[in-house]
Amino acid sequence: MTTKQAHTQWAQFIPLVTVFFFWGFVAASNDILIPVFKQAFHLSQTQSQFVSLAFYVAYTVGSLLYLGASSLLKEDLINRIGYKNGLALGLGISALGTLLFYPAANSGSFELMLSGLFVVGLGFSLQQTAANPLAIALGSRETGSQRLTLAGGVNNFGTTIGPLIVSFAIFGAPSATNSSISIESVKIPYLVLGAAFLIVAALLKFSAIPDRPAVPEAHLNDDPNAQTSALQFPQLVMGMLAIFLYVGVEVSTASNLPAYMESKLGYLTKDIAPFVSLYWASLMIGRWTGAVEAFNFNAGTAKIAKFLAPYLAFSVFLLVNAIAKHELNHFYVYGAIVLILIAGDIASQGNPAKMLGLFSVLGIIGLIIGMTTTGMISVYAFTSIGLFCSTLWPCIFALAINGLGKHTGQGSNYLIMMIMGGGIVSWVQGVVADKVDIQMSYIVGVFCFSYLAFYAWKVTKILAKQGISLDKTKTVAH
Repeated sequence: MTTKQAHTQWAQFIPLVTVFFFWGFVAASNDILIPVFKQAFHLSQTQSQFVSLAFYVAYTVGSLLYLGASSLLKEDLINRIGYKNGLALGLGISALGTLLFYPAANSGSFELMLSGLFVVGLGFSLQQTAANPLAIALGSRETGSQRLTLAGGVNNFGTTIGPLIVSFAIFGAPSATNSSISIESVKIPYLVLGAAFLIVAALLKFSAIPDRPAVPEAHLNDDPNAQTSALQFPQLVMGMLAIFLYVGVEVSTASNLPAYMESKLGYLTKDIAPFVSLYWASLMIGRWTGAVEAFNFNAGTAKIAKFLAPYLAFSVFLLVNAIAKHELNHFYVYGAIVLILIAGDIASQGNPAKMLGLFSVLGIIGLIIGMTTTGMISVYAFTSIGLFCSTLWPCIFALAINGLGKHTGQGSNYLIMMIMGGGIVSWVQGVVADKVDIQMSYIVGVFCFSYLAFYAWKVTKILAKQGISLDKTKTVAH
């Protein structure tokens, strides 16, 4: 990395983060498709979770295809075709997936709808492989993790508005009295999204983003035990399961929320979008807080920004819902719950293991409250899981790749593969919901958080044996 890149290259970074926005927009919009498909195709809760399963398993399949292609080429695929070409190709693949929504809607085929989501996910997998290291490279190495956190905040802006836009496209304005669902209404927003993919692909292709950015060479001596594979590091192997379960509880909590609100609270499908938006906005709230260090604030300003950033993100949620003409009065109280996030961030003292353990325990408490209460208390308890999940990806990622030395890149790819947990855990919770009860099915998330708390405790001991101090660890954001 050259010294000239002391600060973030904003002219290049800003167009790059558009792909982060797309990832969030589609992922959160799936939570609206689930109840829509469930009603239109007369699915069980288990079957409805195939939406999440198809989308998130595509990440793993995409990673495996990437490894296979790199093996055949005897060179890393992105290094061969270039980062901009990789992004453009990934966006093109995702655009092909959105095109499948047209014949799927016309023929009323659930299977073809799932195929479309799967292909969109394949494209996202390639985009992730190119975009994350690019975000790190567009500035100094020291602020690379903060740029990824900031990109994660843009991602969560997409998750906040995605459910609202897709819900409006399907149901119309909140005041509309028509609650019937026509599966053909799904195709228009996804065709528009596909067109956006192609436009951004063209813009990125001709942008100033470097095709082969300068990155620091790996230090081979960082690996004192001369391991031959990343899988020989216990922090990574345990971290892979942690990423699997983290993405699982993050996605399953939201994807099963509509079914809970419909069956237990009597909500109509068309009225649930603001609550799904609140859940994903909760992740934005946490990540905007973590992105403060990407800016060159002095110490005093940074402390103030750490407090203001979460409420700025919360204000964005309120603003987009006001524009969508949703009732806001019952959301204001959520501002008090945000204080728990701020307190947890302060208590963790920047230590990723402490933050992972603390927020995992808070996640368990939130789910138990949601399972044992009724009405809006239970809804806020479930949506607060977004707050407690917001910091977990960077914590787990940093802990899992710490000390891998020359195997860091390989270890990172293994962690990306574990994103499939979002689909599998959601499906498992759907099975439990059909067998037991939708509210009690959130016990699945309790088990997920329990392992994450255990990992936070165990990895501290593992890294200590390797002479690694966690107080000096810098986090990486999704």
